[in-house]
Amino acid sequence: MSISRQNLTVIIVTFRSENVIHNCIQSIDSDIKVLVVDNSNSKEFKENIENKYKNVSCILSEKNSGMGAGNNLGIKNIKTDFAFILNPDVILEPNSIDNLIEESQKLESFGIISPIEVNKDYPNYKLIDSSKKNIDLKEPFKVKSVDGYSMLINLKRLNQIDNFYYFDENFFMYLENDDLCKRLNNKNENIYIIPKSQIKHLGGQAVNKLYKTEVELSRNWHWTWSKFYYNKKHYGLINAYIKVCPIFISATLKMLLYFFINKRKKEIYLYRVFGFLNAATGKESFYRPKISNQ
Repeated sequence: MSISRQNLTVIIVTFRSENVIHNCIQSIDSDIKVLVVDNSNSKEFKENIENKYKNVSCILSEKNSGMGAGNNLGIKNIKTDFAFILNPDVILEPNSIDNLIEESQKLESFGIISPIEVNKDYPNYKLIDSSKKNIDLKEPFKVKSVDGYSMLINLKRLNQIDNFYYFDENFFMYLENDDLCKRLNNKNENIYIIPKSQIKHLGGQAVNKLYKTEVELSRNWHWTWSKFYYNKKHYGLINAYIKVCPIFISATLKMLLYFFINKRKKEIYLYRVFGFLNAATGKESFYRPKISNQ
């Protein structure tokens, strides 16, 4: 089945994202269905966003369970065969969706496709062959994985895979997209970048800047937790230690270095240490940003 504007729903998971989500939604054509999943469970946000945009509906998550769980909740609540996952700090360039639809017709099959990030210094994909330098940026090309802030998922095709699931909800933040792509790689499903469809990722602006410090601590905690969990899941416990221990050692040394001279940096590296220790001891990714519901 091919993609159409009627058979596509954009899913945006938010958490205190009121400052950036309007630019994201306004870059989406108004005849495209949009489902916002709000992890901050704000009734005021839901009311405002649904009143402002006729093509947008919003559901509230009872708790902040992370990006993967939020996207799974969104997928459960749509009826289309394709889900276009976007972060709230992503802006679609003109004709991005039309170009995605048109270029996808060239593909025999795919599990995931994605537009390309306009900033070439920060590619939103990993190549199958990392040594490959010359890529034809005029035609769709296969990749190993795509970043989670923009991925169009072929739900109907993935639903045909035995015992397949979408996002692993053990990840709260980071690498849930790599995990999904890795499992698709294992099933020989194709993942493509569509160069004629372009996006701009603002990066790090998905959450209101009022909560910048707390969110930064949370990100550092989950970065090391997710790194360890991902490697343990796919490559085994020993490999996880080999891959992530250097990060743990570096974070520990930097935490000690900054202990008395820079409180902010000390906390950042301390949270990296905590994330690693919790993952290494088999604990869940329990840490959540300490933000009051005001």
